[in-house]
Amino acid sequence: MSEASRPFLTAHWRNLILVSYAVDPVRIIDLVPAGTTLDSWRGQAFVSLVGFQFRDTKVLGAPVPFHQDFEEVNLRFYVRRVMEDGVRQGVVFIRELVPRPLVGGMARLLYREPYLVVPMRSKVNEGPPPDVEYQWDTKGRWSRLAGTAGGEGTEPDRGTLEEFVTTRHWGYNGEVGKPTLEYRVDHPRWRVWHARECSVDYNPEALCDGDLAGALKRGTPMSKLIADGSAVTVHWRTQITG
Repeated sequence: MSEASRPFLTAHWRNLILVSYAVDPVRIIDLVPAGTTLDSWRGQAFVSLVGFQFRDTKVLGAPVPFHQDFEEVNLRFYVRRVMEDGVRQGVVFIRELVPRPLVGGMARLLYREPYLVVPMRSKVNEGPPPDVEYQWDTKGRWSRLAGTAGGEGTEPDRGTLEEFVTTRHWGYNGEVGKPTLEYRVDHPRWRVWHARECSVDYNPEALCDGDLAGALKRGTPMSKLIADGSAVTVHWRTQITG
C-alpha cells in the first residue's frame, strides 16, 4: 500500500451548511498552490463558508480522547489538478476553526492546514432536513452561521453549482518555497437542500486578509446549502511538484 493510499483520519462529517460567494479571481489567485489551477463554475471562482460536525473521529484507526466529536467552520476555495488519468477537483482552506487544540496542532504540523483553535458551540436538529447553527468566538466576538431547509433532499445534478462545491475529493496546501501537499478525501455524494432560511453574521477579516474580506462583506451568497453528510476518510498527504 502506498503512503498516499493509507487512511490517516476517519470520521463522519455531518449536518453541513455551505454558503458560497462568487469572487473576482484576483482576490485569491496568490493563494493557489503550485501544481494546481483555480477552478471555476461557469467562468466564476467561488469562496465558501462551511460549518459542520466531526463525529466518531479516529486518527490512524484509534479514537483520541476528548477529540472525537466537535465542530468545525472553515473558509475555502476551489482548485483543480490536471493528471493523465483525469482532473482532480480539490479544495484549499484559507482558514479552519476548531475548538480542540490537539486537532488544530496535528493538522498544522502534518498537513500545513491553517487551523485556529477558538471557543465554539452548535445547535443541531438532524431532521432530515438538518436545522443547523454554528457559533465561534474570535477576538471576543461571537459569530454565527445558521440555516434551515424543507422538503426532500437530493443528490446534486451533474454540472451544477451544488455539485461543484460539495463533490470534492482532494485537498491541497501550498506554501512559498515548499512543495505543495496533496491528499485524497473519500466520501459518497451528499444529499443537499437549498437553505430556506440562512443567517450569516461574522467578521471576514478574522478569517482572511482585508482584500478578500472586503469582497465577502459586500457580496451576496450565490448558493446556500444544507447537506446531511457522510462517513469520510482522509488519506496521508504526499508532495507534488509545481
